[in-house]
Amino acid sequence: MPRAALSGFTRRLLAGQACLLAVILMITPDAVAQDARSLTKEMVGEWELSTAGRDKTCIVTLKGDSTPQGLKLELDKGCGTALPFTKSIVAWSVKGLDIVRLQDAAGQSIIDVTEVESGIFEGLRQGEGVYLLQNLAAARALSKSADQLIGDWAMVRGSGKSICGVTLTNTETNTPENFAVYLKPRCDPLVTAFAPTVWRIERGELLLQSAKGEIWRFEADDNAQWRRVPDSADPLLLTRQ
Repeated sequence: MPRAALSGFTRRLLAGQACLLAVILMITPDAVAQDARSLTKEMVGEWELSTAGRDKTCIVTLKGDSTPQGLKLELDKGCGTALPFTKSIVAWSVKGLDIVRLQDAAGQSIIDVTEVESGIFEGLRQGEGVYLLQNLAAARALSKSADQLIGDWAMVRGSGKSICGVTLTNTETNTPENFAVYLKPRCDPLVTAFAPTVWRIERGELLLQSAKGEIWRFEADDNAQWRRVPDSADPLLLTRQ
């Protein structure tokens, strides 16, 4: 091929590539904006912000209303106690394709979370560890899974006083879906008199049952703990240890 023809071919090829790049550059911002709008719409609703082990949780309601600080949100009243850094969060926004930012009044990030699974976002706070942002309904369903409940728990009064340590095991008993439960030493007489021997999940409730067939029922609440029902003025809670 002649040198001049080759140069002309090369020029046309480069020109075509330049045009293609220009088209990509024109399309990409629109695609990113569209994805950001889609993610923003999907995020509106109730979410659970928690430590990786879900031992400390905070309910966050993300809204689509704009404010001078960003998009509006509401934090559950117990958030500041459970996760102190949430006291600085006043708004939220979407950054890029898949980052949700919980931010302060100046728009600075308090924590950025990225989707790692459908409906589950993960973020890191330096010096503190990993935090999760999960769809609230999905998080509650997960908390009600028997596999997630195995381990050590404390029975605690509403005042915060612990009255007994409880271990929920995956040791099967003679009855299907019933598993062994053990009390730790020095429990309150109320619990030792009840003396639960098995536990199970039934219709979303955690049930403790004694050898006599007596049952205590607990329902999951918004703080990754279980509350005995029917409720009372001096509630009894099961909290993860």
